Amino acid sequence: MALKVMKRVENKYLVDTAAYMRLVREIEKHTALDEYNTQQDFYTITNIYYDTGDHHLIRTSLSKPKYKEKLRLRAYGVPTARDTVYLEIKKKYQGVVNKRRIDLPLSDAYLFSKTCRIPDSVGENAQIAQELAYALQRYRPVPKVYIAYDRRAYIGENGLRITFDTNIRTRRHDLRLEYGDYGKRLLEDGLWLIETKIGGAFPLWLVRLFSEQQVYAASFSKYGTEYKQFIANGGNALCLNQFSAREQQLQRMPPLFPSHGKVPFSQSV
Repeated sequence: MALKVMKRVENKYLVDTAAYMRLVREIEKHTALDEYNTQQDFYTITNIYYDTGDHHLIRTSLSKPKYKEKLRLRAYGVPTARDTVYLEIKKKYQGVVNKRRIDLPLSDAYLFSKTCRIPDSVGENAQIAQELAYALQRYRPVPKVYIAYDRRAYIGENGLRITFDTNIRTRRHDLRLEYGDYGKRLLEDGLWLIETKIGGAFPLWLVRLFSEQQVYAASFSKYGTEYKQFIANGGNALCLNQFSAREQQLQRMPPLFPSHGKVPFSQSV
């Protein structure tokens, strides 16, 4: 059964194909392949990211606050309406990632994300479903972007997970998972995104390997990178500011009452 709650520290790295080959040779000495890779070299993950009309979630994330969150619908491959998918909320606080998700049929996931009404199919995941319902009611998000990639993953001791993602593709139309796996490339050919995820201490052998291969942590977000490319290409977005145009207007207005050092409500939401 897939994990429904995950709490771990995540780090990301960008490497070229030559570095990928060298790293994989060493990593395979200490880890095992993920179950999805036992029958295929790479497996495909497809996602729909949800956000507010003014891209509040991703703009907030890019401002690098102590706390941020994302909402997404995930599948393995291209699902049908009856296939199981995962509705997730991913929260990050001071570098620690907490991911909570429920599995349910794709048709139920669409209905839940639109109406905020918890379907019977969530079963034993009712508590997590309530958390998702709260987030959906709070943000009233809509599908914003499709992001897919091919992954090779390894698992090690103490919950270590190392993933290599390639062929990252995105689109901002046909925002349904069952509509097929296609989109424009997010990164140039020959680049690989590595993610390390672990709930405890980073293994010494991996520290040494990354040091020897001069692999350094990078600040990278698939959705964040897509969003920056979107606005750079003239997309209908506000800006990279954390606040919406309405919120910025409120900040410029004189306060009705002295704040006495307290943060105005419009900035604390």
